[in-house]
Amino acid sequence: MKIERRKSRNAEVFTSSLNDIMFFLLMFFLIIATMVTPSAVRVTLPNASSAKNVTIKKAITIAITADSRYFINNKEVSFDQMEPQLAQLLEKKQENEEINVILQADKSLNLQQVIDVINIGYKLDVKMVLFAKKE
Repeated sequence: MKIERRKSRNAEVFTSSLNDIMFFLLMFFLIIATMVTPSAVRVTLPNASSAKNVTIKKAITIAITADSRYFINNKEVSFDQMEPQLAQLLEKKQENEEINVILQADKSLNLQQVIDVINIGYKLDVKMVLFAKKE
């Protein structure tokens, strides 16, 4: 006579503890990855007699509003103080810097006001660019 088992045995693997282990490993690697600085390739550059220094270009913005208010880098100044303020900013220029002045003038202004600001730029020997809006 053959006796059958009523309960069949199933093999199970309990993975509930593996979730905790994987979480801690993930946290460990994330924390360590933020602390490690990426290693860059270090190269000693050769010398050259014809090498040039790289110039860094910076810009100073001058804005003239419709009601004849003057701004240097979003700071309001009077017209009389414009030349000393601009000269002070240009004195801070380092050896390898090139400073350009961007002039933004309202279209309703008198042309003479714009020319006066451009003359200040010529006196201080700085490159000046007049911005215009494309139609």
